[in-house]
Amino acid sequence: MAIEVFKRYENKYMLNELLYYRILAEVSKRMNPDPFNENGKPYQICNIYYDTEDSSFIRHSLEKPVYKEKLRLRSYGTPDSESTVYLGIKKKYKGIVGKRRTALKLSEAYDFLTKKVIENPDPERMNLQVIKEIEYILQTNKMVPKMNISYLRMAFFDKDLPDFRVSFDSQILARDYNLKLEEGPYGTPLIPSNFRLMEVKASLSAPLWFVRLLSDNKIYPTGFSKYGTAYMTLNNNEKENLQCLNQYLQQKQQTAVYR
Repeated sequence: MAIEVFKRYENKYMLNELLYYRILAEVSKRMNPDPFNENGKPYQICNIYYDTEDSSFIRHSLEKPVYKEKLRLRSYGTPDSESTVYLGIKKKYKGIVGKRRTALKLSEAYDFLTKKVIENPDPERMNLQVIKEIEYILQTNKMVPKMNISYLRMAFFDKDLPDFRVSFDSQILARDYNLKLEEGPYGTPLIPSNFRLMEVKASLSAPLWFVRLLSDNKIYPTGFSKYGTAYMTLNNNEKENLQCLNQYLQQKQQTAVYR
């Protein structure tokens, strides 16, 4: 069973193509690849973020509060109704990230998110404590699917410190329509095609060799949030489209007056 409950520090770094291959070469020597990265190829991750109708969760998150949380449904690859997916809560408090999730079939997850309760949960497959926590969120907030975010990931685990993990995400795509995991990965790009988002995760601190690697290459953390960036990007596009439409209509009206 995949790890379902954990706490750790997470830092993110935006790498151009040159830096990506430089860091990847060193990481590949010192760390073990994720088993999902078969033959050195990235694996697909698809997510649906749930929020209130007015997006209060992500708007609160963008204000950089001391505490914030997100509700997310995740699949590895494009699932069907019987595929195993993970429904979980991601929390952040004073820089420490906590994730609590449970495995479900996709059909069970959709049913749970609609009915806000799971009747007769299977303790052999599901984390009952996490289900209770998610039930509380669903029953105290009117949660709806708001954003689909997908990406390709290369991930590595340290050979000596198993809780130290480095991942590289590319082709980060977002959409706020057709919010079903079985629809597959497509949408608006959130980063340039030649960039990678590197995520560094550890329960304590990073090993010295990695700290030196970042320092030697002058690589510094960034506050990039996939859901936050998607929310701002797509909302800005909608405003720009609305402004263009208004300008077009005004021009049409002026033309009509002068005729």
